[in-house]
Amino acid sequence: MPLTNGTYFKPSVFTLTGIPGLESVQHWIGIPFFISFVLAIIGNGLLIIIVRTERALHEPMFIFLAVLATTDLGLTLCITPKMLAIFWLQSREIYFDSCLTQMYFTHTFQCMESGMLLAMAFDRYVAICEPLRHSAILTKKALVSIVMVVTLRASVVITMCPLLVKLRLEHFRTTVITHSYCEHMAVVKLAADNVRANKVYGLFVAFSVLGFDVIFIFLSYAFIFQAVFKLPQKEARFKAFNTCTAHIFVFLQFYILTFFTSFIHRFGFNVAPYVHILLSNLYLLLPPLLNPIVYGVKTKQIREGVLKIWFFEDSRRWVSGVQAIAGCSNAGGVVPPSLVTLRTLRSSGVMAQRLQTQPSSGVVMINGSPSALQRVVVRNGFGDKLRC
Repeated sequence: MPLTNGTYFKPSVFTLTGIPGLESVQHWIGIPFFISFVLAIIGNGLLIIIVRTERALHEPMFIFLAVLATTDLGLTLCITPKMLAIFWLQSREIYFDSCLTQMYFTHTFQCMESGMLLAMAFDRYVAICEPLRHSAILTKKALVSIVMVVTLRASVVITMCPLLVKLRLEHFRTTVITHSYCEHMAVVKLAADNVRANKVYGLFVAFSVLGFDVIFIFLSYAFIFQAVFKLPQKEARFKAFNTCTAHIFVFLQFYILTFFTSFIHRFGFNVAPYVHILLSNLYLLLPPLLNPIVYGVKTKQIREGVLKIWFFEDSRRWVSGVQAIAGCSNAGGVVPPSLVTLRTLRSSGVMAQRLQTQPSSGVVMINGSPSALQRVVVRNGFGDKLRC
């Protein structure tokens, strides 16, 4: 409710402008944002599924990567739906409490991502500098502890940001947020009250969380490079560097954009508002899009997992099912197409190995229990012919 001095006392609703200065073309800007949103959901979802289902990937590096993908999913889901609603549906209003909730989860996931990058750097340090002790240091208990510490640190530290806004700031000069989501400093700048404590705490979070993580990531890679350069063989050095390139790329693109946008928001620097808002959106939306692509391209096990999932979806008609296979008694019997995949067969105690992969036909060798006969399934366009 506006007071006589023109300020608003505890407003219940804020208005998000989207990208100031580009309101007339925001519906076009929403298209690449929507495409990146869909790709981020698919890419990170695939990463989580691959790591969860493939036992060979139940290692520290891939477990950390799965947690990072989960964090990226949470981050993009916090921001993009409301942003697209602003761009396409002109749905600019957001309740004050909803704004604080979005602020909390956005910055929490951001801090979690920073913590997971530090955990992955530590994993690379142990793998390269202490390879014989890797499994002894990064045990299952240690992995769970690291993930819990990263999550609790982000959750507890960020809690004070919306609380300080809720408890300390009552009068606002305007309710229009010149941003596409409820960023902490964008909301604080609207207040007519003393915001010194809010700004100081925001800087404390930036330096104590992000600054702490950056310092220790740099230290980890300093030790890694020192160990790599001591390797006598050129091929060994190249292989060691290659295991780190994906993480280095992700680390650089995340922190460079993070610190750049953070300092612009606090100290100005004569940057056009639309440039700053676009960069703020990109530094939160690019990592969820790029991380699965970078790790998928650079990591052989993940590429194989993606191909395996694609292969399962493309070959859902390989076999008719465990019951049909177990009951196959006549050579040359024809079995109708089935939706049972090899993963279903494995879960039922049947081991399968693909011997030939062709679009129109394929051969699968199936080995049942020790007492069972060897069976070969030949797939064609009409059904799955079993030769028992």
